[in-house]
Amino acid sequence: MKRKKVGLIINPIAGMGGRVGLKGTDGWHIVEKAIKLGAKPWSQDRARRALKKLLSIKDEIELLTYQGEMGEKVAIECGFEPKVIGKPAGPRTTPEDTKQAAKEMVKQGVDLIIFVGGDGTARDIYDSIGLSAVVIGVPAGVKMYSGVFASSPEAAGELAVRYLKGEIKDMMEQEVMDIDEEKFRQGIFSVRLYGYLRIPFDKRYIVGGKSPTSINERLNQEAIAVEVIENMEDNCYYVIGPGTTTKMILKKLNLDYSLLGVDIIYNGELVGKDLNEKQILKIIDGKKAKIIVSPIGGQGYVFGRGNQQISPEVIRKVGGKPNIIIVATQRKIISLRGRPLLVDTNDRKLDEELSGWYRIVIGYKEGLMYKVVPG
Repeated sequence: MKRKKVGLIINPIAGMGGRVGLKGTDGWHIVEKAIKLGAKPWSQDRARRALKKLLSIKDEIELLTYQGEMGEKVAIECGFEPKVIGKPAGPRTTPEDTKQAAKEMVKQGVDLIIFVGGDGTARDIYDSIGLSAVVIGVPAGVKMYSGVFASSPEAAGELAVRYLKGEIKDMMEQEVMDIDEEKFRQGIFSVRLYGYLRIPFDKRYIVGGKSPTSINERLNQEAIAVEVIENMEDNCYYVIGPGTTTKMILKKLNLDYSLLGVDIIYNGELVGKDLNEKQILKIIDGKKAKIIVSPIGGQGYVFGRGNQQISPEVIRKVGGKPNIIIVATQRKIISLRGRPLLVDTNDRKLDEELSGWYRIVIGYKEGLMYKVVPG
């Protein structure tokens, strides 16, 4: 039987800006800043988690990839014997390397391309090959608004296996979205549609793109903020995650805030704005603290998308699940269509510990029990 050809492309720097609060890694000047702040690469680990799911059909596929950290290294570590079809043009990988790798894979007739990265990587894939190949995105970026990513690395691997075995035949053209990172760092949200990529579709593995907040949610957000403020404890540090719903809390308290960053308040006062992981840990060290977060609309991620500053270390420092407050507008809950909320901290043990039922604050004196599961 003819072996299926599978392409593997890893963006080695994807997601590095998350924990250090840089909201992305577009451009090497940002990568260098992230490294100076202590950022660690994690896309290799994300790729490893996805590839392990493909070991069950190892003898039925031929894995094509690029040299070194763009795929070869992890593939060998996972037990594959990859065919190396190229290498980065220089010592640092660039978007052009990703584009060239995708083009070469299409030339060699791959049945599927698995890419590891974020929205920027998805854009590179789209720019180079468009709809000429079937792809699956392994989520590894800071921001993932595109609908081409599986819900987790494991989900990406499982989806790939089922597609390659012919168990999934439905194809869908999903949107490739991206934001302007420079504006994003200034607290300005500017997102646009760039195009579409073709993916094997099964709603159990694909969560879809982020749905934007509508103006009609404002009153609901204000009601949620009042409920949270009335129940805040004295002498407790509150780590406030990104988003319009959570930041309404600071707005109601007449405090400054970073819409897309992580802030901390204590006894009604702002004690830290747009913080990275290390800064958060320093402020709450040895103190009583809680986390307030809101899931991404349409996707349902509580942790692991856009708020990587609230890292596994931060979550453990506050005491985990008992000290996590989840707030969500009613529209956001309805948009999930019964799907559970998700956590993907890149620490599978912690993801399991965080799973279970939570009382979600959905209005003033209003809440509902909702299930959270690993992404």
